[in-house]
Amino acid sequence: MATLTYPGVYIEEISGGTRPLDVASTSTAAFVGFAEMGPEEATRITNWTEFQRRYGTYTDDGYLAHSVFQYFNNGGRQCYVVRVTRTDAATAAVTVNNRATPVAGGMTFSARSKGSWGNTLFLQIEDGTLDPGNEFKVSVRRQADPAVVPANFKDTAPLEVFDNLSVDPTAPNYAVSVLAQDSTLISAQPLSGNLSVQRGIHRGGFAPTLPLNGNLGLQINLDADGFQAVTLPAAVGASTVPADVATAVQTAVRALTRKKTSTDATAFTAFTCAVETVAGQSRFVLQSGTTTLATSSVRVQPTATADATGLLKLGAGNGGRSEDGAAVRRPAKADVVQIGDAALTAPVIAPVTLGSDGVAAATETTFSSGFPRLDNVTDFSLLAVPGEATTSMLDLGMAYCANRPLQDVFYIGETGSHDDTADEAAAFRTKLTVANSYGALYFPWVKALDPTGRSREPVLLPPSGFVAGLYARIDASRGVWKAPAGTEASLNGVAGLAAELGDVQHGNLNPLGVDVIRRFAGAGVVVFGARTITSDPAWRYVPVRRTAIMLRVSIYNGIQWAVFEPNDEPLWSQLRLTIGSFMTTLFRQGAFQGATPAEGFFVKCDGETTTQTDIDNGVVNVLVGFAPLKPAEFVVVKISQKAGLASG
Repeated sequence: MATLTYPGVYIEEISGGTRPLDVASTSTAAFVGFAEMGPEEATRITNWTEFQRRYGTYTDDGYLAHSVFQYFNNGGRQCYVVRVTRTDAATAAVTVNNRATPVAGGMTFSARSKGSWGNTLFLQIEDGTLDPGNEFKVSVRRQADPAVVPANFKDTAPLEVFDNLSVDPTAPNYAVSVLAQDSTLISAQPLSGNLSVQRGIHRGGFAPTLPLNGNLGLQINLDADGFQAVTLPAAVGASTVPADVATAVQTAVRALTRKKTSTDATAFTAFTCAVETVAGQSRFVLQSGTTTLATSSVRVQPTATADATGLLKLGAGNGGRSEDGAAVRRPAKADVVQIGDAALTAPVIAPVTLGSDGVAAATETTFSSGFPRLDNVTDFSLLAVPGEATTSMLDLGMAYCANRPLQDVFYIGETGSHDDTADEAAAFRTKLTVANSYGALYFPWVKALDPTGRSREPVLLPPSGFVAGLYARIDASRGVWKAPAGTEASLNGVAGLAAELGDVQHGNLNPLGVDVIRRFAGAGVVVFGARTITSDPAWRYVPVRRTAIMLRVSIYNGIQWAVFEPNDEPLWSQLRLTIGSFMTTLFRQGAFQGATPAEGFFVKCDGETTTQTDIDNGVVNVLVGFAPLKPAEFVVVKISQKAGLASG
């Protein structure tokens, strides 16, 4: 409240008492399964292209890619993917020597994830563009056909290019950090023995021009101490002998005094300048007196007047090139380094680690081990393990959904691919040991065109990916309280069914909680069942359970503000108002039964729900009840003949 000190009008902003609740998302799915490549932690994917970039394409040992594609094809907007791998899967890796002489260690480049896909990666290592003396560039390419290596990989467009990378761990462009953050294909790690450090060095360009005459000035910066002016003696200006000039430069620099107390004085006192001859051409070579990783360096730049650097070919603008103490740690230059080629020779250090998908048997535990990676993900509500259609897998999936702290996930299961009769589907259902309302069972598998193009005939695919996309589509158009079934629940991308059932067969499966996918004239292939697996009639239908999940999550997220508020009538009334307003909005959208809100739901929070003992324990109890909409599963039309009418 404002302090009232003068006569006049005071305006304050106060809360209206209502805190809006957002409707929780109900259509984000999570898929667990084998993938060609990609991270093993739960990762959000928003489209099929992103899935391909992160996880690769279709594989022969699973249906994850097929199901994610059909999820988006049937109306899904975003999902989480959890990749699992076999226990003996391996990551492809190769170690490239550094540029030190003699060689001392190197840098290991690894595929970003396990699998044989890493064997198809090729690296090209070059000098960096901005600072070729100290930085390097890595281009990553991949062969399209794992069995065919292109003759010239430089003609293949790189998938990733990382330029101007440093080997200095303190640099912002440190190669290990940059690849860890930005690359989806490779990672890097220096070997522990990669400890080579050289004296900071500056090599001038070839063919210096002498004599210098009156051009006797230059500026030099040793070990990042700062540029200092150097003036050579007048006598050396007449010399045409490079060695005499080198001696003069060395003497003049050694006479300088360091500008920073943190600079090692040895950088100046042990500084050298010599003449190097390569293939008959000479150049000046300037070296710091230190071999410090982070600071050993030599930089040369021209002076404003009487400049000698142009004639001496020193400085970046005159063909000179500086290499700092860490420059020799850069991986050796190589046109082609195949990560998965065990026969590679220098500059590669053998042996190469070959990537492998593994051959160990995959069990239900292999896939359920991926469930805990979703424990901290709170914005998904559907779970599927496509193609792993065993009763044990279904039991594990539904148990996980029911045992999550908020019970906020619904499992979409399927019968086995070989179950192509109603009797086999019924037998599958009766073998389930976990029969709660947090899952649904769909039968049969569906047929779709082979996305790999290897089969001219449609291939069998698990229905869970299709159904998850259908859930998302129905939720968006009608609401989670609408059963994801009926003639509007058509499945896109379906070319046929593993089993075509009639009414009698369907009638035998429906009471068991098996949701049948059928074909109807004029409607195509549709989901024609909306039951959970539970025997509890209160939670028999999928939309009832999913509506309850939506309410639970929405209210949980929406009333966090109430924690630590005074536990009395003002708080209770705010909770009643906030939740009641939310429930009224849903009622008007058709989420509940009844002609009036009072018939559709109630919200109770008062002295009856919260006793003094509860208050003493810091507990406030809110009771929310709703009258769920249940689908008209059986539409009965009674027809009678009207008799006894007199003829007109």
